This record gives sequence, structure tokens and C-alpha cells, in this order.
Amino acid sequence: METEHRVVPGDARDIALPDDSVELVVTSPPYPMIEMWDDAFADLDPAVGEALEAGDGDRAYRLMHDVLDAVWAELARVLRPGGIACINVGDATRSIGDGFRSFPNHAEITRRLADRGLRSLPDLVWRKPANSAAKFMGSGMVPPNAYPTLEHEHVLVFRNGQRREFPPGDDDRYESAYFWEERNEWFSDLWDLHGEPQDLDAGVRDRSGAFPLELPYRLISMFSVYGDTVLDPFLGTGTTTLAAMAAGRSSVGYERDEGLLEALADRVDGVADRSRAIARRRLSDHREWVRQRRADGKEPGYEAEHYDVAVNTRQERRIRLYAVEDVAETDDGYRATHAPVEEIPE
Repeated sequence: METEHRVVPGDARDIALPDDSVELVVTSPPYPMIEMWDDAFADLDPAVGEALEAGDGDRAYRLMHDVLDAVWAELARVLRPGGIACINVGDATRSIGDGFRSFPNHAEITRRLADRGLRSLPDLVWRKPANSAAKFMGSGMVPPNAYPTLEHEHVLVFRNGQRREFPPGDDDRYESAYFWEERNEWFSDLWDLHGEPQDLDAGVRDRSGAFPLELPYRLISMFSVYGDTVLDPFLGTGTTTLAAMAAGRSSVGYERDEGLLEALADRVDGVADRSRAIARRRLSDHREWVRQRRADGKEPGYEAEHYDVAVNTRQERRIRLYAVEDVAETDDGYRATHAPVEEIPE
């Protein structure tokens, strides 16, 4: 298997892709009203900077979302019928103008994508690692002027029209199956992800809100099949690209800050080992689940075709995991070759 991964240094408000050409979008935009992204929004629309300087938080919030809205228009154009879009975003809290308030970015993005004709589906909430043991903001022990600390982000899920259709018994679809117990964990609406540390210098961290690789890897595995293309219009340091490689999907990513793309080039070197580790962990975890299932007196009803292990449903029988063998640079990104992950010892 080969996958292509285009990396475009450019503005996602003008995506050079045909209509209906990508099956999945997985992205995390700059979060409006989070100070680390103030300058980025003001560069794209100077009126944002003027509103912030005037202490007009409501106007700055609307203008920032207007900037993002131009990207959402392109997203709706290139997403194929039945395709899925997953938008990771956090809400903001800020003291500006007349005082402290919350800015519900997840609600505003949901409204704007619905206005673009995309169907809102049940979303996910994931808890991110907290940098402080303190669980409040404000006056501490004296009511009523303390506030909860935001320790979660939203993954908003949308579909372009009706459900996607496949030919009966489609090989790519059934090889892309996930295990029954993975389904039960991944499709719960609350995730607790700690991820793994990322080797990024301080300047890159100050410009990019990186999320753990597990997040886009899960979403790509949940909402696409082998052979699909994943779009990330806010590529950042390329975590979605790495997850697409690890999951055996092609990808296209846009990023205005070319310094962030240099970080992706450094991170690609380790993707083969990481993808192999992910696949082998999934197989090992499934073997442990089967052992526990049998210990509980519940025998899985089927055998996997490509692995010497039982599975719980007919839809899992053809599951096949792939890992990256090699990544080569191309004129506009990378080409990855993949091989099936073979059986691991009991």
C-alpha cells in the first residue's frame, strides 16, 4: 500500500482541491479569543486587532469567527457527499472590556458549519492534561466569584448530507474495521487522553496548539477507510498528517506558518516506528481483551482472517492493520509505503 501526503504552505481560505474530493477532515483551528492566536487573527483581519485594543470582546470574537468562516466555506466545498468533518476546538475565557467572560467557540463553529449545509452529529469531549492542580479561577474559597477551570476541548462532528455508501463487501472498508472493544471506547462521548510528549521547541509551541497523536488517529480510524484522503486546513506541526500515515490514509494539509512545517519534517522521521507500535499495541490489547472475555465465560463468536485471534462480530473478521515501512520526500510532501502488520506471539 502507498499513501500520498501533500503539505501546502498556504492559506486554507483558498484550497486548491476539486469539489467533493476528500472523505474526511480532521483539524484544530486557532481558537478565537485565546491570546496566543490574537496576532494571527489580526494579521488576517486588522479589524480584529482594533477591536481587541478597544476592549470590545464581542466584536473581536465575531471577527475572528468570520476569518474561520472562509475556511469552513472551502471545507464544505471539498468534502465529498457523505464525508465527515471533525473539528477540535476549545472554548475561551478572558477578561476584556467590562470584565471576565467565556467565549463558546464550539457553539459558534457548530452554528456556522450548519449554516454551510453540514449536518451536526453527536460530538465528543476530551479532557486534556492540566498544567495546574488548581481547579478554579477567581476568588478561591469565598463565593460567588470563582469559576471552573476549562480542562476539556470539543471534537465537533459533521457530515456532508446523507450517509456514505459502499459496494457490498468492499475490501477497503472491511479491512479498516476496528475491534468491538475499541468501538465501545472510541464512540463514547468522553475521552481522557494524555498523549505523549512532543519534541517541539518553545517557539513552535507558542504558535501551535498541538494535540496528542491518539486523537486524530482515533478519528481517522473511526470515520474513514483505507484509500481515503484526510484534509487538515490548519496543519500546524502536522499531527494529523502523522496520524494519517500511521492509519494508512492519504492526506493534504495547509499551513500559513512555514516554521511549523519544519517541525513536521523533523517528526516524520519517527513515524514508521510509531505506526508499528500503535498497530502492535492494538493487537496486543485485543488479545488481552479476548483472554478476559473468555475468563468471564463469554466466548467471542468469530475468528479473524488475518490474525490468529477471535473477534466478537462478523464485521471484524477481515480487519487488517498496516504500518509504515518507509517515507520518502516528494516535490509537495511525502509518499509513505505500508505493509500489513503480521501476527505477534501469544
